[in-house]
Amino acid sequence: MKKHKIYMVGCGGMLGEAFFEKYRQDYELKCTDIDVNEDWLSYLDFRDADAYKTDVKNFRPDWLFHLGAYTDLEYCELHEEVTYITNTESVKYAVKIANGLNIPILYISTAGIFDGIKDVYDESDTPNPIGHYGKSKYFGEKFVIENAKEYLICRAGWMMGGGPKKDKKFIQKIMKQIKNGKKELHIVNDKLGTPTYTHDFATNVKLLIEKGERGLFNMVCGGFTGRFEVATELVRLLDLQDDIKITEVNSDYFAKEYFADRPACERLINKKLDDLRLNIMRDWKVALKDYLNNYYSAYLSHSEFL
Repeated sequence: MKKHKIYMVGCGGMLGEAFFEKYRQDYELKCTDIDVNEDWLSYLDFRDADAYKTDVKNFRPDWLFHLGAYTDLEYCELHEEVTYITNTESVKYAVKIANGLNIPILYISTAGIFDGIKDVYDESDTPNPIGHYGKSKYFGEKFVIENAKEYLICRAGWMMGGGPKKDKKFIQKIMKQIKNGKKELHIVNDKLGTPTYTHDFATNVKLLIEKGERGLFNMVCGGFTGRFEVATELVRLLDLQDDIKITEVNSDYFAKEYFADRPACERLINKKLDDLRLNIMRDWKVALKDYLNNYYSAYLSHSEFL
């Protein structure tokens, strides 16, 4: 039986790696990025509309996965123009390409499109982004909804995955501090959200595709939490709770380093997945343990950190 073909663009990061691992057995893939950091990647800058269109058309896929974006909030605040070109305008190219080929598009959205005023957000809540990152991603989401013939939009929360090589987010930042010998971690206690393990995310997207689902879905791990609790659980899983002190601070402590406005609460619930009984996202603590086992096994012995 002939395998369906998926073109994955912006595939060089933590999420792209998970999609590649979870899909390569069952689909014929073409994976591209501006950073060709794996032998299964080829070069493409999806901000080049003509090159993007030509490369996708030549592959003749059954799906277009538009994965890439600038996700560093400080970078987005300092580089407004290139942020909107990368996170919004390129999505318009993707939709036009997919529509022209009469294929569905997958777009990755984010909990960061909400203002953080509510305690929790489901798919019926109206986004109200507060910074250039959130705005650029929301404008992309909105364009897909209003213009794509067929689409899946899946919103992630606090992403974790990729390990030391690709993870530029919270878990790897903490792991790096620990590996560098820090005995005290300062962790904010005023930011709430929902972790999202890249492998769980890619697997749940796969299930939706196999079931023929379309539309907008929140897709985050189970359980509500905050940065402080995540850091505490991470240290516990490393069996370092007796060696590392975790000190609660508020966001003002990091105001110079992390100056971009962030929502106080980015907690999502997977209401539509639950309604369809297609929610296979695991609890965040289970996923975090799995993430550490999969990517940090070399660091998991207690002695590595002492």
